[in-house]
Amino acid sequence: MKYNRIYIAGAGGMLGSYVYNKFKQIAQIKATDIDVNETWLSYADVRDYSSIENDILDFSPDLIINLSAMTDLEECETDYNNCFSTNTIGAINLMEISKKLNVPYMFISTAGVFGGEKDFFKDMDMPIPLSIYAKSKVFAENYLLTNYDKTWIFRAGWMMGGGKRKDKKFISKIMKQIDSGVKELFVVDDKLGTPTYTEDFANSIFLHVTEELPYGLYNMVSKGDASRYDVAVKIVELLNLDIKVTKVDSLFFQQSYFAPRPYSEKLLNDKLDQLNRNYMNFWLDSLQIYLKEYNEN
Repeated sequence: MKYNRIYIAGAGGMLGSYVYNKFKQIAQIKATDIDVNETWLSYADVRDYSSIENDILDFSPDLIINLSAMTDLEECETDYNNCFSTNTIGAINLMEISKKLNVPYMFISTAGVFGGEKDFFKDMDMPIPLSIYAKSKVFAENYLLTNYDKTWIFRAGWMMGGGKRKDKKFISKIMKQIDSGVKELFVVDDKLGTPTYTEDFANSIFLHVTEELPYGLYNMVSKGDASRYDVAVKIVELLNLDIKVTKVDSLFFQQSYFAPRPYSEKLLNDKLDQLNRNYMNFWLDSLQIYLKEYNEN
Protein backbone atom coordinates (compact mmCIF):
# COMPACT_ATOMS: atom_id res chain seq x y z
CA MET A 1 0.00 0.00 0.00
CA LYS A 2 1.28 3.45 -0.86
CA TYR A 3 0.78 6.27 1.64
CA ASN A 4 0.66 9.82 0.31
CA ARG A 5 -0.77 11.64 3.32
CA ILE A 6 -0.16 10.67 6.95
CA TYR A 7 -1.66 12.26 10.04
CA ILE A 8 0.42 12.01 13.23
CA ALA A 9 -1.32 12.96 16.49
CA GLY A 10 0.64 13.65 19.68
CA ALA A 11 3.84 14.30 17.74
CA GLY A 12 5.29 16.81 20.19
CA GLY A 13 6.66 14.24 22.65
CA MET A 14 9.72 11.99 22.94
CA LEU A 15 8.84 9.86 19.93
CA GLY A 16 7.28 12.42 17.62
CA SER A 17 10.33 13.94 15.90
CA TYR A 18 11.71 10.53 15.00
CA VAL A 19 8.41 9.35 13.52
CA TYR A 20 7.88 12.62 11.67
CA ASN A 21 11.37 12.55 10.14
CA LYS A 22 10.97 8.95 8.97
CA PHE A 23 7.54 9.24 7.40
CA LYS A 24 8.11 12.60 5.72
CA GLN A 25 10.43 10.68 3.38
CA ILE A 26 7.46 8.95 1.78
CA ALA A 27 4.42 11.16 2.35
CA GLN A 28 2.98 14.56 3.11
CA ILE A 29 2.65 14.79 6.89
CA LYS A 30 0.31 16.68 9.17
CA ALA A 31 1.69 16.47 12.70
CA THR A 32 -0.28 17.80 15.67
CA ASP A 33 -0.12 18.06 19.45
CA ILE A 34 -1.58 20.11 22.30
CA ASP A 35 2.01 21.28 22.90
CA VAL A 36 3.10 23.02 19.70
CA ASN A 37 6.86 22.92 20.33
CA GLU A 38 8.12 22.54 16.75
CA THR A 39 7.62 24.62 13.61
CA TRP A 40 6.20 21.58 11.81
CA LEU A 41 3.51 21.01 14.46
CA SER A 42 -0.01 22.41 14.61
CA TYR A 43 -2.54 22.29 17.43
CA ALA A 44 -5.04 19.47 17.87
CA ASP A 45 -6.46 17.71 20.91
CA VAL A 46 -7.30 13.99 20.64
CA ARG A 47 -9.74 14.37 23.56
CA ASP A 48 -11.97 16.72 21.54
CA TYR A 49 -13.66 14.46 18.99
CA SER A 50 -15.42 17.04 16.85
CA SER A 51 -12.41 19.32 16.61
CA ILE A 52 -9.86 16.66 15.73
CA GLU A 53 -12.30 14.94 13.38
CA ASN A 54 -12.55 18.14 11.37
CA ASP A 55 -8.78 18.56 11.44
CA ILE A 56 -8.21 15.02 10.17
CA LEU A 57 -11.00 14.98 7.60
CA ASP A 58 -9.76 18.26 6.13
CA PHE A 59 -6.35 16.65 5.63
CA SER A 60 -7.81 13.35 4.33
CA PRO A 61 -4.94 11.03 5.32
CA ASP A 62 -4.16 7.51 4.09
CA LEU A 63 -2.86 6.54 7.55
CA ILE A 64 -3.41 7.84 11.09
CA ILE A 65 -0.65 7.40 13.70
CA ASN A 66 -1.51 8.09 17.33
CA LEU A 67 1.47 9.01 19.52
CA SER A 68 -0.56 11.03 22.02
CA ALA A 69 -0.31 9.87 25.60
CA MET A 70 -0.29 11.02 29.18
CA THR A 71 2.65 8.99 30.48
CA ASP A 72 3.60 10.39 33.89
CA LEU A 73 2.39 7.60 36.19
CA GLU A 74 1.99 9.80 39.27
CA GLU A 75 0.10 12.44 37.30
CA CYS A 76 -2.17 9.72 35.93
CA GLU A 77 -2.90 8.46 39.46
CA THR A 78 -3.93 11.92 40.66
CA ASP A 79 -5.66 13.13 37.46
CA TYR A 80 -7.24 9.91 36.23
CA ASN A 81 -10.01 11.69 34.30
CA ASN A 82 -7.46 13.39 32.09
CA CYS A 83 -5.48 10.16 31.85
CA PHE A 84 -8.44 8.19 30.51
CA SER A 85 -9.57 11.08 28.31
CA THR A 86 -6.15 11.15 26.63
CA ASN A 87 -5.03 7.53 26.64
CA THR A 88 -8.35 5.75 26.17
CA ILE A 89 -10.98 8.12 24.80
CA GLY A 90 -8.42 9.90 22.61
CA ALA A 91 -7.28 6.56 21.21
CA ILE A 92 -10.87 5.56 20.48
CA ASN A 93 -11.63 8.92 18.89
CA LEU A 94 -8.82 8.49 16.39
CA MET A 95 -9.84 4.89 15.74
CA GLU A 96 -13.40 5.97 14.93
CA ILE A 97 -12.11 8.59 12.51
CA SER A 98 -9.78 6.03 10.91
CA LYS A 99 -12.75 3.70 10.57
CA LYS A 100 -14.83 6.44 8.96
CA LEU A 101 -12.06 7.05 6.42
CA ASN A 102 -11.34 3.29 6.08
CA VAL A 103 -7.61 3.89 6.60
CA PRO A 104 -5.09 2.03 8.80
CA TYR A 105 -4.65 3.18 12.37
CA MET A 106 -1.59 2.88 14.63
CA PHE A 107 -1.63 3.11 18.43
CA ILE A 108 1.33 3.01 20.81
CA SER A 109 0.90 1.06 24.04
CA THR A 110 3.25 0.07 26.83
CA ALA A 111 5.05 -2.79 28.57
CA GLY A 112 3.45 -1.47 31.73
CA VAL A 113 0.17 -3.26 30.95
CA PHE A 114 1.51 -6.36 32.73
CA GLY A 115 1.51 -6.95 36.45
CA GLY A 116 5.03 -8.26 36.82
CA GLU A 117 3.92 -11.68 38.02
CA LYS A 118 6.61 -13.38 35.89
CA ASP A 119 9.93 -12.36 34.37
CA PHE A 120 9.07 -12.05 30.67
CA PHE A 121 5.87 -11.36 28.75
CA LYS A 122 4.90 -12.36 25.22
CA ASP A 123 2.48 -10.45 23.02
CA MET A 124 -0.60 -12.48 23.88
CA ASP A 125 -0.01 -12.88 27.62
CA MET A 126 -2.93 -11.59 29.66
CA PRO A 127 -2.39 -7.99 30.87
CA ILE A 128 -2.85 -7.34 34.57
CA PRO A 129 -2.54 -3.55 34.81
CA LEU A 130 -1.60 -2.13 38.21
CA SER A 131 -1.58 1.64 37.66
CA ILE A 132 -4.19 4.03 36.28
CA TYR A 133 -1.86 4.66 33.36
CA ALA A 134 -1.60 0.94 32.58
CA LYS A 135 -5.37 0.48 32.88
CA SER A 136 -5.99 3.34 30.45
CA LYS A 137 -3.75 1.63 27.90
CA VAL A 138 -5.29 -1.83 28.39
CA PHE A 139 -8.81 -0.46 27.92
CA ALA A 140 -7.66 1.21 24.70
CA GLU A 141 -5.92 -1.93 23.42
CA ASN A 142 -8.99 -4.08 24.00
CA TYR A 143 -11.41 -1.63 22.41
CA LEU A 144 -9.27 -1.04 19.31
CA LEU A 145 -8.62 -4.73 18.66
CA THR A 146 -12.30 -5.54 19.07
CA ASN A 147 -13.69 -2.71 16.97
CA TYR A 148 -11.34 -2.03 14.05
CA ASP A 149 -9.51 -4.65 12.03
CA LYS A 150 -7.07 -2.19 10.42
CA THR A 151 -5.27 -1.43 13.66
CA TRP A 152 -1.62 -1.83 14.56
CA ILE A 153 -0.73 -1.68 18.25
CA PHE A 154 2.92 -1.56 19.26
CA ARG A 155 3.95 -1.90 22.90
CA ALA A 156 7.07 0.03 23.87
CA GLY A 157 9.29 -0.57 26.88
CA TRP A 158 11.19 1.98 28.96
CA MET A 159 11.42 4.79 26.45
CA MET A 160 14.65 6.68 25.91
CA GLY A 161 14.82 9.47 23.35
CA GLY A 162 13.98 13.05 22.57
CA GLY A 163 17.11 14.61 24.02
CA LYS A 164 17.44 17.09 26.86
CA ARG A 165 14.46 19.14 25.66
CA LYS A 166 11.85 16.37 25.45
CA ASP A 167 13.06 13.34 27.39
CA LYS A 168 11.03 13.12 30.61
CA LYS A 169 11.87 9.54 31.47
CA PHE A 170 14.57 7.64 33.35
CA ILE A 171 17.61 8.58 31.22
CA SER A 172 16.79 12.27 31.50
CA LYS A 173 16.30 12.03 35.26
CA ILE A 174 19.70 10.39 35.65
CA MET A 175 21.37 12.89 33.32
CA LYS A 176 19.90 15.85 35.19
CA GLN A 177 21.34 14.51 38.43
CA ILE A 178 24.72 14.06 36.76
CA ASP A 179 24.59 17.58 35.33
CA SER A 180 23.80 18.93 38.80
CA GLY A 181 27.13 17.57 40.02
CA VAL A 182 26.05 14.70 42.27
CA LYS A 183 28.71 12.22 43.33
CA GLU A 184 26.29 9.38 44.10
CA LEU A 185 23.20 8.09 42.32
CA PHE A 186 20.58 6.10 44.20
CA VAL A 187 18.84 3.75 41.78
CA VAL A 188 16.34 0.93 42.27
CA ASP A 189 17.35 -2.61 41.40
CA ASP A 190 13.93 -4.20 41.98
CA LYS A 191 12.35 -2.97 38.73
CA LEU A 192 13.17 -4.84 35.52
CA GLY A 193 12.38 -3.94 31.94
CA THR A 194 13.44 -3.52 28.34
CA PRO A 195 14.80 -0.08 27.41
CA THR A 196 13.42 1.09 24.07
CA TYR A 197 15.16 3.71 21.92
CA THR A 198 12.72 6.02 20.16
CA GLU A 199 14.77 6.20 16.96
CA ASP A 200 14.82 2.39 16.67
CA PHE A 201 11.10 2.34 17.43
CA ALA A 202 10.37 4.91 14.71
CA ASN A 203 12.55 3.06 12.19
CA SER A 204 10.72 -0.17 12.99
CA ILE A 205 7.19 1.18 12.61
CA PHE A 206 8.26 2.81 9.34
CA LEU A 207 9.42 -0.57 8.03
CA HIS A 208 6.31 -2.31 9.34
CA VAL A 209 4.05 0.14 7.52
CA THR A 210 5.94 0.11 4.25
CA GLU A 211 6.31 -3.69 4.31
CA GLU A 212 2.63 -4.13 5.19
CA LEU A 213 3.00 -5.97 8.49
CA PRO A 214 -0.26 -7.79 9.30
CA TYR A 215 -2.52 -5.75 11.54
CA GLY A 216 -2.61 -6.65 15.21
CA LEU A 217 -0.90 -6.29 18.56
CA TYR A 218 2.90 -6.50 18.85
CA ASN A 219 5.50 -6.19 21.59
CA MET A 220 8.27 -3.99 20.18
CA VAL A 221 11.12 -3.25 22.56
CA SER A 222 14.89 -3.14 22.24
CA LYS A 223 16.66 -6.47 22.58
CA GLY A 224 17.99 -7.51 25.96
CA ASP A 225 16.78 -6.51 29.40
CA ALA A 226 18.00 -4.68 32.49
CA SER A 227 17.15 -3.29 35.88
CA ARG A 228 17.02 0.46 36.43
CA TYR A 229 20.28 0.04 38.35
CA ASP A 230 21.91 -1.73 35.38
CA VAL A 231 21.02 1.16 33.08
CA ALA A 232 22.39 3.78 35.48
CA VAL A 233 25.66 1.85 35.87
CA LYS A 234 26.08 1.70 32.10
CA ILE A 235 25.42 5.44 31.76
CA VAL A 236 28.17 6.19 34.28
CA GLU A 237 30.54 3.75 32.57
CA LEU A 238 29.85 5.05 29.05
CA LEU A 239 30.35 8.65 30.12
CA ASN A 240 33.49 7.69 32.07
CA LEU A 241 32.26 9.43 35.22
CA ASP A 242 33.53 9.17 38.77
CA ILE A 243 30.09 8.69 40.31
CA LYS A 244 28.98 5.99 42.70
CA VAL A 245 25.77 4.13 41.81
CA THR A 246 24.06 2.74 44.90
CA LYS A 247 21.33 0.10 44.83
CA VAL A 248 18.09 0.87 46.67
CA ASP A 249 14.64 -0.67 46.59
CA SER A 250 11.46 1.07 45.49
CA LEU A 251 10.53 2.03 49.05
CA PHE A 252 13.37 4.53 48.92
CA PHE A 253 11.38 6.64 46.43
CA GLN A 254 7.85 5.77 47.55
CA GLN A 255 6.84 9.37 48.31
CA SER A 256 7.90 10.69 44.90
CA TYR A 257 6.98 7.62 42.86
CA PHE A 258 3.83 6.35 44.51
CA ALA A 259 2.07 4.89 41.47
CA PRO A 260 2.15 1.06 41.47
CA ARG A 261 4.76 -0.36 39.15
CA PRO A 262 5.29 -4.03 38.29
CA TYR A 263 8.44 -5.85 39.31
CA SER A 264 9.06 -6.84 35.69
CA GLU A 265 8.06 -5.13 32.44
CA LYS A 266 10.37 -7.23 30.31
CA LEU A 267 8.80 -7.99 26.94
CA LEU A 268 9.68 -10.52 24.27
CA ASN A 269 9.05 -9.47 20.67
CA ASP A 270 7.70 -12.95 20.03
CA LYS A 271 5.35 -12.26 17.12
CA LEU A 272 7.86 -10.06 15.30
CA ASP A 273 10.52 -12.74 15.79
CA GLN A 274 8.22 -15.37 14.33
CA LEU A 275 7.60 -13.13 11.30
CA ASN A 276 11.34 -12.40 11.01
CA ARG A 277 10.53 -8.70 11.39
CA ASN A 278 12.16 -7.81 14.67
CA TYR A 279 14.21 -4.77 13.64
CA MET A 280 14.97 -3.49 17.14
CA ASN A 281 18.61 -3.20 18.26
CA PHE A 282 20.17 -4.17 21.60
CA TRP A 283 19.40 -1.60 24.27
CA LEU A 284 23.03 -1.07 25.28
CA ASP A 285 24.06 -0.27 21.69
CA SER A 286 21.17 2.15 21.45
CA LEU A 287 22.03 3.72 24.81
CA GLN A 288 25.54 4.52 23.54
CA ILE A 289 24.06 6.26 20.51
CA TYR A 290 21.48 8.12 22.55
CA LEU A 291 23.94 9.45 25.10
CA LYS A 292 25.87 11.07 22.24
CA GLU A 293 22.62 12.52 20.94
CA TYR A 294 21.16 13.62 24.28
CA ASN A 295 22.68 17.08 24.52
CA GLU A 296 22.23 17.83 20.82
CA ASN A 297 18.41 17.90 20.83
